[in-house]
Amino acid sequence: MAVEAEKTKYRSYLSEEEEVKNIHWRYGPPNYDLVDKLFEEGRTKIWPAGSLEDKVQRLVKTWEMEVFHKANPAEYKTIDTKNYTISVNGRKPLTIEEKGKLGGGYNVLLQTALPEEFRAYDPAKETMESALKVFRTTFPRGFALEILHVYSGPPVIVYKFRHWGFMEGPFKGNSPTGEMVEFFGMAIFELNENSKVVKVQFFYDPGQLLEGLLKGKPSDEYKIEAPSTCPFLLQQSNLDK
Repeated sequence: MAVEAEKTKYRSYLSEEEEVKNIHWRYGPPNYDLVDKLFEEGRTKIWPAGSLEDKVQRLVKTWEMEVFHKANPAEYKTIDTKNYTISVNGRKPLTIEEKGKLGGGYNVLLQTALPEEFRAYDPAKETMESALKVFRTTFPRGFALEILHVYSGPPVIVYKFRHWGFMEGPFKGNSPTGEMVEFFGMAIFELNENSKVVKVQFFYDPGQLLEGLLKGKPSDEYKIEAPSTCPFLLQQSNLDK
């Protein structure tokens, strides 16, 4: 497994001051204090340090940190950017460039074929920045990730995951409930001979996530305005991303 050097508590490549300073971050170096606390309080598995599960969890968290927060793909350390593709629920695999055109991040993960009038979240109408604002508003303490089971190790890693957070802020005009929202899924990460990620496949039901976000009553009070460009807002609660 790669991503062993320059470790922070749960991610790699965030502990070297010179390294962090020279990276082109979207909104400044991310701060994971809130979501790490949420993770420690709510996880169902504590993997032994150095175990396969621990290494896979670190790889996935580091991969998420890079794709959500590094503005320049040339600075990714977990990914072979020339050969990398990502797909969700059997959809067409996307290259780094194609992912960027869709707005990356949540817009890729929440692709949908539903008619526009039935979309609780419409990736076609969101930018990367507006999507981050939506979910950070909804989950002010973050949206944590844990690995539940690793079915096979590298070079083809197959694992089951859980994401969760508390809806303590509104979602697309729906009032906050304060309840935990969680969903489960499977993923396949394929690594090359240099232990860089070349292929990612996610399989999960987006409705499991969105159902929990739509429990709050719709209210004009919680309509989200134009996307914020405030680096402080975008940097703080990192949703484990």
